[in-house]
Amino acid sequence: MRSLCLRCLRPQVTCYCTQVPQVESRTRVVFLQHPRERRVAIGTARMAHLALPNSELYVGVDFSGHSRLEELAAHPERVAVLFPGEEAIPLEEARKQPPETLIVVDGTWPLARKVVKTNPLLAGLPRIGFVPRRPSNYRIRAEPADHCVSTIEAVVEVLGALEGAQERFDTMLRAFNYMVDTQLDRQATRTEPPRRRIYKSAWQPPAELRAISEDFEHLVLLYAEANAHPSGEGIPAELVHLVATRPSTGERFEAVLAPRQPLARSTPLHVELPEETLLAGEPLEAGLARFQAFLCPGDKFAVWTTFALDLLRRDGFPVPEAVNVRLSCARALKHKSGGVEQGAALLGVSPPEPWAPGRAGRRIVALEAVVRALDERGRATEPPSRNRPAA
Repeated sequence: MRSLCLRCLRPQVTCYCTQVPQVESRTRVVFLQHPRERRVAIGTARMAHLALPNSELYVGVDFSGHSRLEELAAHPERVAVLFPGEEAIPLEEARKQPPETLIVVDGTWPLARKVVKTNPLLAGLPRIGFVPRRPSNYRIRAEPADHCVSTIEAVVEVLGALEGAQERFDTMLRAFNYMVDTQLDRQATRTEPPRRRIYKSAWQPPAELRAISEDFEHLVLLYAEANAHPSGEGIPAELVHLVATRPSTGERFEAVLAPRQPLARSTPLHVELPEETLLAGEPLEAGLARFQAFLCPGDKFAVWTTFALDLLRRDGFPVPEAVNVRLSCARALKHKSGGVEQGAALLGVSPPEPWAPGRAGRRIVALEAVVRALDERGRATEPPSRNRPAA
């Protein structure tokens, strides 16, 4: 019988306790863990709980009559539930009035939804949703969609945003990365047969790649550049260069928008457009009106990061549903891909010559090359060969 660490509940040979930091947080975190998730050896809620002194962990499905939850629910203005949904507010809005307590439901998505649905107290509390900054590193457990991350990754992301101390909370991922790497290493060196027989269904591409193929006819690839001042000056970034293409038809869009604020000294250098070109750009309203006319009902944006979406929202543009291509690319490669041009190189595709000037011109064609490669993999009927990155 294998001996277990009584703190992290992992076998002694894979104990991660030495990697767990103690991270103080202003926000009280209350974990509600589904009982099935407690039995998952590679779960991360307990890991996050061990790293956060200002946290609590409760196991169950029906928390009716739970005195602690009733106490929290009595002050909904101080509490929020970390759970997606149409009524969930984005992190940017939550930062304006951050909750004192964050309730985190831990379990697979079906189990977590059951916990939320079973407990009316949770339904009556505000919700927070977010788009992750980077792909999940949970390489030892399949996620249902490209925006899904582990519990500890979600907590790190949200606490860092709410408290403005992302680097401090990122240290919590040290134990998580150690657990993932250790598990993969032991799987690679295992010589004995698995403890139980695993039945596999017929092969099909990852869900993220199938989704790109299914939505391909409606995808509008988007990249944007900003007039960005140093953060210490307190001047928000503003949209100055917008490029888009519809890969299913080859239609293209470009707008250089005149800055509404003083042009930052570094902006021409970063966006790779002359200062005079930027200053002579068209008015924001005219450019966005042209872009709105370029779009069709049912379109979905496809972006490498959410930066372009944030710039459009800041100017009041109605942003439709979006696909995070970087996360899908990471799923295809099974590791981080860096920037969009690096992602294209790792996928083994060469972008065509840019059709628009500046850095945006290079990156929109790289984005299209990546999306076409992912679309091809999403339509595959057989697993990829071993001599190229796995899909």
